[in-house]
Amino acid sequence: MKHIVENVGKTFSANAIAKFLKSEGRSLSVEAVYNCLNWLEKAFVIYRCQRYDLQGKSVLKTQEKFYLADASLKYCIMGLNPKSIAAMLENIVYFELRRRGYEVYIGKNATKEIDFVAVLRDERIYVQVCRRLPEESDREIANLLEIKDHYPKYVVTLDELAAGNINGVKIVHLADFLLSHEY
Repeated sequence: MKHIVENVGKTFSANAIAKFLKSEGRSLSVEAVYNCLNWLEKAFVIYRCQRYDLQGKSVLKTQEKFYLADASLKYCIMGLNPKSIAAMLENIVYFELRRRGYEVYIGKNATKEIDFVAVLRDERIYVQVCRRLPEESDREIANLLEIKDHYPKYVVTLDELAAGNINGVKIVHLADFLLSHEY
């Protein structure tokens, strides 16, 4: 559980956890790790977000991410770490998209990652999440611009001065994203 909480918003490998535990002198099979994850999902503690290949238009079976149903669990278990704010922002956006009825995936576009591909019937939006835009804007916006369709693309940030539109990518403050009636 601690590994999942510590790595919210990062791609997950059950095999890596099993290897780590083995190096610590404890033995746990990959199947046991997946069983534990399934139990946590059934208890609504974590939610699985699968990867979606944008080029092949298919859901991938590896490198999914997990998000916490209650972000305060991370702070209870791990304490406050300012470096984890970006992951918690991603956690918030994931659940807001789910709350609005979207099926949410992690996008894989060749070697680039899109934080979220959200699908609702025949609609689709792409969302990147970052804490501060000036530091991370090139990567976040460039990943979205490489997607060659005309669905809406967003960068959600805590940067209060960032807003507007860069080559069709909408820059939105987190509060505005959460309060918006439509995307």
